[in-house]
Amino acid sequence: MNTDFGLNKHLKSFLYAIWIPAILVILWTIGSNTRVLNNSIFPTPQKLFGAWYEMIISGKYLTHVISSFSRVIKGFFVGSILGITLGTIIGLFSSAKKSTVALIGMLRPIPAIALIPLFILSLGIGETSKVAVIVLGSFWPILINTIAGLSTTDPKLLEVGTIFDKSKRQVLFNIIFPSAAPYIFTGLRLGVSSSWTCVVAAEMIAASSGIGYLISYGREMAQPATLFIGVFSMGLYGLLIELLVINLQKKAIYWIPNSK
Repeated sequence: MNTDFGLNKHLKSFLYAIWIPAILVILWTIGSNTRVLNNSIFPTPQKLFGAWYEMIISGKYLTHVISSFSRVIKGFFVGSILGITLGTIIGLFSSAKKSTVALIGMLRPIPAIALIPLFILSLGIGETSKVAVIVLGSFWPILINTIAGLSTTDPKLLEVGTIFDKSKRQVLFNIIFPSAAPYIFTGLRLGVSSSWTCVVAAEMIAASSGIGYLISYGREMAQPATLFIGVFSMGLYGLLIELLVINLQKKAIYWIPNSK
């Protein structure tokens, strides 16, 4: 009985999630087949999925996906380590926060994508420049949220730690970090989304493989099906990454009711 209820709940959630995209695909099919939509810009769904299938069978699609994911993993890992480490230092020490507030305020508004030409000039057009863009893109949201989380720890909890004569290490790992965990995971979610956006932008400018390269190649060669394959892939994998991080958050900070 409970199992059926759970299945019905998941089914309803699934239907709620797909009904609007399903209607859009139907309208797209009607519009492209009746020539209401320009087929040189909007390929028919049949042509799009046919080209997608051929690319998958040939193995080219998997090559592009692996290239993008490998760059995202490298960049997001480095950006996360830097963001959490520096965010912890700035969040715990008021002197560090005062010393960096102006610098962060000036640098944070600069989008990582705007610095792609600078990275290419200084690091070349190889993998290093692309990974550097992703590092910067994921770094800022993780840094800012880590600082916010560590700075907003409930003073009453810190008083409890003092009353029970807990060491600084125990207070840090048993009170401050658990309290800041929701903020840190929010930063990670924003960081991984930014990483995905940055890798596609970097690949559109200087790359010979990747999902961003597919978008750029489709535009330059007037192949709208290829372009849309890249665009849809960007949205699809971005959604899957978001869901993965949300599920990880639920398991990692299980004591927070809102994370379930």
